[in-house]
Amino acid sequence: SDLAKYVLRWRGSHLWNPSNFGLSVTFFRYPAAMASLSIQWGNSLGPSAGWWGRGSIIVARLKRFHICVTYVATFLLLSWVRSLITGNPWSASVAPCTGPMYQLFVFFMITDPKTTVNSRRGQCLVAALVAVAEMGLRLGEDVHAPYYALFLVGPAAKAIELAWPRTAKTQARR
Repeated sequence: SDLAKYVLRWRGSHLWNPSNFGLSVTFFRYPAAMASLSIQWGNSLGPSAGWWGRGSIIVARLKRFHICVTYVATFLLLSWVRSLITGNPWSASVAPCTGPMYQLFVFFMITDPKTTVNSRRGQCLVAALVAVAEMGLRLGEDVHAPYYALFLVGPAAKAIELAWPRTAKTQARR
């Protein structure tokens, strides 16, 4: 995944979060041999609350907490929609939020400064779109849905930002 930082660049910017890239490729290529953290460690609420607290403090200090809030709020709303579609209880649809995979994903993958778009509004839009893509993947019963959703949506958003002339002018002023 460190190679992704140097090779997978466009116009001088990272397109993929290196950790997300490495995990997504590994899960896709070796599904029987790999397991994400939530599969390995479970979803106990106590430790999760501690991680959510620490992650919130870290991301808030970096002024990127709005990304986490947007993603989680969208995920919760779409969990309700997913439960209506599948007939599963809402608590089952929300359960992934309590796993260690989500703490790492929410606090350190979707908020990565090098791979997120620059504008605050754009960051919120991309976070919501990642949650929408994840819902589609979850409806297809993919356990690695958040990783794949970010793998698809994040780089596309960053590439659009880099290619869009108005955005390039905005970046030049910074």
